[in-house]
Amino acid sequence: MDNDRTPHDQSYKMMFREPEMVASLLRDFVPEKFVDEIDFTTLERTADSFVADDCRERHDDIIWRVLWKGQWTYIYIVLEFQSGIDPWMSVRILAYTALLWQDLIRTGKIREGDPLPPVFPLVLYNGGQKWTAVQELADLQLPIAGPLAAYQPSQKYFLLEENQVSEEHLVNAGGVAAFLLRLERARNPEDMLPIVREMNERLRAPKYQRLRRIFTVWMTRVVFRRAELVGAETELTDLQEVQAMLAERATQWKHEYIQEGIIQGRAEGRREGRAEGRREGRAEGRIEGITIGEAKGIRLALRDVLELRFGSLPPEVISAIESSTDPQALRQLTLSAFQAGSLDAFLELMKKH
Repeated sequence: MDNDRTPHDQSYKMMFREPEMVASLLRDFVPEKFVDEIDFTTLERTADSFVADDCRERHDDIIWRVLWKGQWTYIYIVLEFQSGIDPWMSVRILAYTALLWQDLIRTGKIREGDPLPPVFPLVLYNGGQKWTAVQELADLQLPIAGPLAAYQPSQKYFLLEENQVSEEHLVNAGGVAAFLLRLERARNPEDMLPIVREMNERLRAPKYQRLRRIFTVWMTRVVFRRAELVGAETELTDLQEVQAMLAERATQWKHEYIQEGIIQGRAEGRREGRAEGRREGRAEGRIEGITIGEAKGIRLALRDVLELRFGSLPPEVISAIESSTDPQALRQLTLSAFQAGSLDAFLELMKKH
């Protein structure tokens, strides 16, 4: 039932009602030869709901048709946001395909003597668990040989598992579907901001106005609330507003993160300083220990920021950080870590300290 679906599901469904999103999904994430033979100018969304012969209505998925080699082909997108994995997905896909054909026959789009049109079932899964269900119906069936084998149904679906797509693939894809998947992975304003900037540039043309609005609604109601960046009453109207809010929150988050790291560094420094002082047995030892410990804590915060922004650090960068012992200089470097456009740019800034 539609009223059982979460805002996340509904927002995703809105996304894939846009032809640009569906075309991007197929071009960038379905490495099948037939995709190159599709005439994407003919993409046409069919009814999202249809009624089977038993009068039960199905309205959970998204169905498009497009000309492939001059004949209508149906793209059946199943959005999977369940916490668990359905081991019978292959059976469901077979049933959905049959229901689609039944509806085309019932509504007169296929007449007696017409061939059944091809159907490409695509399951888009964004759950945390790795997908383990089989993709071919035959893998669920009892293996048989002989004449009876010819009477068994056959079906396969294409699986797009978001968490298994590499970051490199997403960055190089360039389509709007990649923006969606990248934003799904972003966990803080600093990560989201450059993606939204790219989207604003890419979706400037008037034909993208509706898609811009849908992205804005999805980010406000799902992404931002999940990251606790906005309250339930916040409503933004365009991606420019989203970008402005992210820029403000990224600055705020950056300073909060640095302050938290410095506070933790000082606390650790004081603990180590006391221990050093007890070992040395004099006030100078305590003061020196506090300075050493505070520097160590800020170095840890600095490494966290760099890894958050640029990934794993090479040994020479770690070595350069660990050789720095001045807490004030380290605080400045931590601020620089947020501002640098790349790890190389940060290293250049580091040489000046």
